[in-house]
Parts: sequence; structure tokens; C-alpha cells
Amino acid sequence: MKRFVFGSIILSICIQFTISQAPFSRGVNLTNWFQAGSAGQIQFTKFTRQDFINIKSLGCDVIRLPINLHYMTDGEPDYILEPLFLGFLDSVVTWAEDLQIHLLLDNHTFSPSEDTDPEVESILLKVWTQMAEHYKNRSDYLYYEVLNEPHGISDAIWNEIQQNVIDAIREVDTTHTIIVGPAGWNSYNNLDDMPVYEDDKLIYTFHFYDPFLFTHQGASWTDPSMAPLAGVPFPYYADSMPDCPSELIGTWIHSALNGYSQDGTVEHVKELIDIAVEFKNNRNVPIFCGEFGVYIPNSPRQDRINWYDTVRTYLEENEIAWTIWDYTGGFGIFEEGGNDMFEYDIDTAIVRALGLNVPEQKEFVLLPDSVGFPIYTDYICHKVFESSHAGDGIIDFCSEDNPNNDSYCISWTKANQYNNIGFDFRPIKDLTELVENDYAFDFIVRGTHPGSAFDIRFIDNKTDDPDDLPWRIRYTVDENLANWDGRWYHVHIPLSDFTEHGSWYNDAWYNPVGDYDWAAVDRFEIVAEHHDMKGIYFWFDNIHITNLDTAIVRDTAAINNISGPVVFSDASLSVYPNPFNISTNIYYTVQNAGHTEISVFNISGRKIATLVSQIHMPGNYSVTWDCKDTQGIPVKSGIYFCWFITAGISSTEKLVVG
Repeated sequence: MKRFVFGSIILSICIQFTISQAPFSRGVNLTNWFQAGSAGQIQFTKFTRQDFINIKSLGCDVIRLPINLHYMTDGEPDYILEPLFLGFLDSVVTWAEDLQIHLLLDNHTFSPSEDTDPEVESILLKVWTQMAEHYKNRSDYLYYEVLNEPHGISDAIWNEIQQNVIDAIREVDTTHTIIVGPAGWNSYNNLDDMPVYEDDKLIYTFHFYDPFLFTHQGASWTDPSMAPLAGVPFPYYADSMPDCPSELIGTWIHSALNGYSQDGTVEHVKELIDIAVEFKNNRNVPIFCGEFGVYIPNSPRQDRINWYDTVRTYLEENEIAWTIWDYTGGFGIFEEGGNDMFEYDIDTAIVRALGLNVPEQKEFVLLPDSVGFPIYTDYICHKVFESSHAGDGIIDFCSEDNPNNDSYCISWTKANQYNNIGFDFRPIKDLTELVENDYAFDFIVRGTHPGSAFDIRFIDNKTDDPDDLPWRIRYTVDENLANWDGRWYHVHIPLSDFTEHGSWYNDAWYNPVGDYDWAAVDRFEIVAEHHDMKGIYFWFDNIHITNLDTAIVRDTAAINNISGPVVFSDASLSVYPNPFNISTNIYYTVQNAGHTEISVFNISGRKIATLVSQIHMPGNYSVTWDCKDTQGIPVKSGIYFCWFITAGISSTEKLVVG
């Protein structure tokens, strides 16, 4: 009997010890990947399965994946998760499961400048119920993190919201562990304000960026901006302290600098982490530090190393798991100014400070490309990074608007003049051999607006030479190469046919001087060089550098079913969004001067609103319909028609008010 009681005590201690530990230990945040404005803006090839293998080789067993989860839906009122998003995420989940890496799905839909709205509860309930339903049968390597850094909301309100989300998930999925965190930016100071949630599969999280003056020096997103602040040491050392920048005198940053002799010590950092340690021990719950890090640009490197060593070591001494913020970004483990290549650009001293395995590093040598390569197939290709200047335009890299090949193409509309679709090469490209060997820029293109044109251009890399500039070389694509009749066309342009254009640098234009360098190509762009794209729609597919002129136009029909603005065969009218429930924008083109009218009719043929009735000169125009009739009364949901007439030419289009 005594032996049984003693064994039960030992078993109880072991169970409590197990419960108070996270099932993973150390890892990274993979940032700016699923933190996109929509599913179509996710550059899926930014990271690959090989990156997961590389991360595991460092000695990591967990990856936190920040996701703008609310943007991965069709929006209000139902917030239905986009199939494209789930398809991307399913692949990532499979990589993690195959490699036995814990994957934390972090709902990172938050803005540091906006307080968390209590109304977020209704969105959280919808998106997490769907996520739980979709992933309930996947392995235990998967975790759900309710919401990153709620702030500007009371602890009591947030705690209740979080409990309701837990309950909603558990109605669908009783298996997977949920990660919960406090209000106040997931601060350790707010941990004790969290209730004892009645769920035995929770991990509690907090973030650590103290002293903030040190970890965020150089950050432009703080209030006030800390961009002018640089050189703050860690730990505090009087002789190394910078003066307060003049523009920050009188702010909290000025006060923090004056108090840094106390706040910037190793002892103080440990005291702050002890708040989380005490919570962990008192509650006997598993806890982990979901974010910690130091912004690179303005922080002294050795002091950054000191801070990582201090924080990481103390977390591990207290058996607290962690994921650093971040992997390849401004807080990451790669050398500043490099190409984030695992074999060449790792900051080995930072990796050592984190207690991770240091991969062998080699010196990178740029060699000329000897064969062609893809830039875009179904996705932007690996080692090519999206760098667009979209402005007011809409760029969808995963458009399902009748692609010529496979599942997706690029769609582009509504751009202002000089906006571009950008593709950044990392590392830069040496295309000299390809130019000499008659390689070409090859792609499939489709447009809807006769008379329109755009430029394609390569921009070389600006060197450290102060007299060097980022020079451009370009080719204009117009109806000499393709008819803009809504059909796909194959275009093959030898690189040697591109002509130098000049350089735009520091808000000044420089005419070409013959200095464009094919040996150092930084990026490629598709540019609205000649006019804006209001009411104009272009699609692109199968973008390659190749010596083969064999691409096939597989879809020969004119586009008539697209997911963006509806484009007419005469390209005179487009409507976006459609369907809609609050307002929509109507874009139209006037070819010849004259009276123009745009009106809305109901399904019975009765005119309910006149939006435009005036003389227009030739050009592109737009008008917004706010779903109200001529008396200002909101219309009911249903089918309506937009009628457009100008200079004897008319068009109509169905409008769907949801």
C-alpha cells in the first residue's frame, strides 16, 4: 500500500512536470510569407520544404507561422476561408509533419497602430471554427494561436473573447493544442490577469523585447519613430551611450535613455523574464516565448549578440520554449545586406548566441547564368521575390481568369501611371552570356483595351560607387506584338533588342549614358509607363528567359469570365467589385468627345439612378455607385444593370448587389 502511494506521488510529480513544459523547445518565426493582404498575394515559393530542412538542421524543432488570417477569407459577413490559402497552408503543414517540426499557426491579423476591436470576436469565432474543421484530423505537430498581441483592449474583455474562441474550437476539434496569450501586446506583465482556462491542451505565450529602447532602436513604426536612435549598447555601458537625437528630446525615448543605466542591465532583463517564470510555476502550465529579438539596422552587432545570449540562456534555464522574431527579416539570423542564402549569409555569431548549430558557410561568387530560367509559372519562382509598386492597382499573382497554362496567371488592372509589377532577383543575375547567346524574354500576354501599352524592363544593381546609378533597359509591348482583344498571345523578345532607358534615382531622372550592366541585373518589372490602367486589364503567364521560341497558346478563346472587374469586348466599361454590398466602382473609357451617360436600371428595366450625364473629352474615367437610388434610398439586394452610352456606343453590364 505504501509502495503504491509513493508511486502515485512520483507519477503525479512527473505528470505535473510534463504538463508545465511545452512539447517543443526552440525555433523561428517565418515572417512576411503568409502575412499578405489576400491569399493571391502570398508568394508561396518564398520558402520551400528545403528551408524547413535547413531550419531543423540548426537544431530547431518548432516554426511559428504568422498569418494574416482574416485577410485569407472572402471578408464580411461570413469570412469564408479562401481555398487558395488552404491549399498553400496544407502544403506547409505536410512539410512540418513529414519533418516532425511543430508548426504554430499564428493568427497575426493585427496592426500595431490600431487597438484591438472587441468586435473581433465574431471574426475569430468564424475563422477558427473553419480552421479547426479543416485541420482537426491532422497530426499533433499542429497548433492554433488565437491572436497575436491584442492591445488597447481590457484584459477582462480579451480574456472572455479568448475563452469563447477556445470553446468554439473545442466544439469541432478536441485534439489540437491551442496557444493563448494575454492582452497588452502579449506582455508578461498581463499573464497574471489571464483566467485559469478550463482546458488541458493550452500553451500560454508571451513576447519579450526588453529593454525596448535597445531592441527597437532604428524602428520607424514606433511612436515616436525611433529611426534616428542608434548605438544603444547592451548591457549598459556609460562610455558607449549615444546622445538623445534632437527630434526625440522630451519624449519617452529621452526619458528611457536617462533611465537606461538601470533598465539596460542583465539583471533587470532577468527580473522581467522572472515574471513569466513565476506565472509558469504558480499556474503549473506550459509557457513559451513566441517572440523576442533585436532590430538589426541601428543596433551594435556585438551588443545584439550579448542580448540574444542573455535572453535565450535565461529562458532555457527556466525551461521556457522560444521562437525568435524572425528568420530572414529585420530581426533575423542572416547578415544584413545579404541574400538570405543559408549556405552563404548566416550570421554565425548570432546563431551561436542562440545556442543553435552553425552551418558551414561559403563565400558567394556571382557566376553568369548559362541556361534560361523561369520568372513566373503558376507562382513567382524560387529566388525571385515580388517587389511591385502597385499603387491603387490590383495585382493578383494567382488569378484563375482562364490561365493559358496550369492553374493560375497574373492579372493586373487599375494601376496608376508608372506603377509596376516587380520581380526582384536574389542574388542578382549575370545575364551577359544569355544576351550573347540570343536568349529572349518570353511570355504569354492578354489584354482588353486597344491602343494600350506597357514597358518591360530590367534594372541593374547600384554599386557602392557614388557615380553609379540603377540603370534601366526596356522594351515597349503594344499592339505591334499582340492584339488586345481578350485573347492570349505569345511574345518572344530577344534580350539584345532591349534599349537603354535611363535611371530614376533620388527623385531625379538621368538620361542613358551607355552604362547599363547585364552582369548585375537586380530586378525585372512590367510597367505602366505610357498611361494609367484605369478600366484596362492585362494578364501574364509563363514568364521565362529562354532560347526557345516554342511556347504554345493553349487557350485561344477571348476572356469572358474573370474574377476581377468585368471587362467588355470593346473594353469600354468595367465594374469592380462585383458582386458588392456597399458600393462599387465603374470604370469607363470615352474614345471620342461627346455626351456620356451612365445609369443604373433595376431588373424590370426602370431607371433608378443616373450616375453620369455630361460632356466628356476622350480619356479614362470612373464613378462610384453607393447602392442608392435617385432619392438616396438604399436599394435591395438583387440584380441590376449598368448602362453606358457615349458618342453613339453603348454597353450594359449586370450588377449584383449582395
